[in-house]
Amino acid sequence: MVCRNRERNRTKRRRTRVVVNTVKKTPNTGSLLLAPSEPSKPEENKKACNWVALFVSALNKIIDQWDLGNQLSLTIDPCIPNATWASSTANPRVLCDCAGSTCHITHLKIYALDILGEIPRELFELKELIDLNLGQNVLSGPIPAEIGQLSKLQYLSLGINNLTGPVPPEIGNLSKLLSLSFGSNQFSGPLPMELGKLTTLQELYLDSSGVTGPIPQELANLKSLNTLWASDNLFTGKLPEFLGTFAELKDLRLDGTLLEGPIPSNFGALVKLDILRVGDLGEEDSSLGFLENLTSLSTLSLRNCRVSGKIPEQIGDFAKLQYLDLSFNKLTGQIPNSFQEFTVLQFLYLGDNNLSGELPASIITPNLIALDVSFNPMSGNLPLNFARTGFSMNVLGTSINGNGLSDRGGFGLLNCLQGDAKCTNQLPALSSFSIKCGGTSQTSASGIEYDDDSETLGAASFYKSSRWAVSSTGNFVFNSNGPLYIASTDSQITETLESELYKTARLSPSSLRYFGLDLMNGKYIVELHFAEIAMEDDTSSWKGLGRRIFDVYIQGERVLQDFNIQKEAGGSKRALIKTFETNVSNTIMNIHFMWAGKGTCCIPLQGTYGPLVSAINVRQVPGAGNSRKRGRKRVGRIVGISLGCAAAVVIVSSVFYLMSIKDDGPRQIRMKMRM
Repeated sequence: MVCRNRERNRTKRRRTRVVVNTVKKTPNTGSLLLAPSEPSKPEENKKACNWVALFVSALNKIIDQWDLGNQLSLTIDPCIPNATWASSTANPRVLCDCAGSTCHITHLKIYALDILGEIPRELFELKELIDLNLGQNVLSGPIPAEIGQLSKLQYLSLGINNLTGPVPPEIGNLSKLLSLSFGSNQFSGPLPMELGKLTTLQELYLDSSGVTGPIPQELANLKSLNTLWASDNLFTGKLPEFLGTFAELKDLRLDGTLLEGPIPSNFGALVKLDILRVGDLGEEDSSLGFLENLTSLSTLSLRNCRVSGKIPEQIGDFAKLQYLDLSFNKLTGQIPNSFQEFTVLQFLYLGDNNLSGELPASIITPNLIALDVSFNPMSGNLPLNFARTGFSMNVLGTSINGNGLSDRGGFGLLNCLQGDAKCTNQLPALSSFSIKCGGTSQTSASGIEYDDDSETLGAASFYKSSRWAVSSTGNFVFNSNGPLYIASTDSQITETLESELYKTARLSPSSLRYFGLDLMNGKYIVELHFAEIAMEDDTSSWKGLGRRIFDVYIQGERVLQDFNIQKEAGGSKRALIKTFETNVSNTIMNIHFMWAGKGTCCIPLQGTYGPLVSAINVRQVPGAGNSRKRGRKRVGRIVGISLGCAAAVVIVSSVFYLMSIKDDGPRQIRMKMRM
């Protein structure tokens, strides 16, 4: 609260003038001080100016602790009309409400300025705050319990910082909150049940915040919510049924948790939903029956949710649907013919299910950019317009006729990956392959020749080289920078003598697979090369707070879970090699990099997440060739040894026999004659 000089001359009657101390700025620190002024006569002015001292002291502490002297230059009363720091675009921003006889600071924004250190408790002396935005900085330590004193707050943003400790239950005292954001931090422990007291809350952003445990039942009171982002947290237990009672909900995101299915049937009551992203559910299967009335959806992603059964025909009637991802589930039956009626759909992902039958002939609707039906037991011919410019399609691992596709041979070769079919070598068998993921061919200092993998891939793509292939699916949703499937840097990569090998990398927002083809069966060593070149590790900036997390499978076995390149390598732009052993028994090796909904999504840029790999080097273990050939050789050696031993016995016996004849020849002859 700050007092200001005011004169009121609306009547001829003399009014008392409010006299205040002048706010001055010290030349070195930019801190605010109270300069002496003429004494105030009325008692109420004395009380008001006590609030001034408290307010200025709080601002002094904030400016000094966060080193804002050069950015927040308040040389006079911070509540003067039309102040530059009060405009809606100002940053830092200080805005006052001077409707009454005194002024109050109501808005404080210090956004994306890389502020370091803890939150000073003096901040909570500004009890008239309505909007507090400290997002995208490097604030550390816990949120002080005094946060609960800001009872007039309507907007609180603490997202993208380095805050730790538990989420304080005192936040539940902020009963007027409309928007609360504390995502992308390092909190620990469960969500406090006191959050359930925020009954006016409309937006809750807690994705990648670090919280764990069950989602409190008390949150069922948040009936006003229209936005809930809660992905990438270690929530446990069942997917809460009470979420289906949030009738105002328009945006729900719950990827990358430890929650269990099924998806509650009462989600069908969320008819205002525009965006629904639920992923990576465990335990029980779910069905799609709840979707029938959710016709307002523009984005629907139920990836890896153990969804079983058939796809409802009604989904084809969703006139606003632009993005549909039902991949990595257990769906059966055919793709509905109604999918030919989509008018605005751009991305359709149905891969890794058990869908059968043929593709609807006109499934490539006018606005469709990408179609993925890979790894389904489907057959028939390609749909109409499959060669349309700007359209990408992946039918890898199906029995769909690939006539007309540039990589037709690759599709035919990899049909054997579907079911129990046997893959056979089309070319002389190899015992190694090496790929420079996302870059041009090069030879390492040790003489390894890495093949070119600079082919431009789309949102549902497959590319076959002479002896290996790559498949990529997924789209970086909400990425304003457009699709980026290759990362690159000019910086030097440390911890390696092969810096050039790591300066490019292949990216994927969902699923990235590499296949070694025509391999000799046997045991192999797999070297996977990584270096984080898209995320920074500058601890003095919010841009260094990102976390890329994904899983790696080799031959269907998960060999890396929740893999974080930065964490394992000790920072960005540092080389890291992970080595594994595996077996090839069907002439093909499958290396799968998969995003499981974990990690931050938008640091330093929107759409920064998902698998990243720099290079792959695969070679057969010496002396571990084809098991059948080894078996035949082993049998040959055994037979040879046996025959050799038998011959030796015969020879030795013959020698002894001849010696015995020499010593007693006549008797032996006579005995023979008697017979």
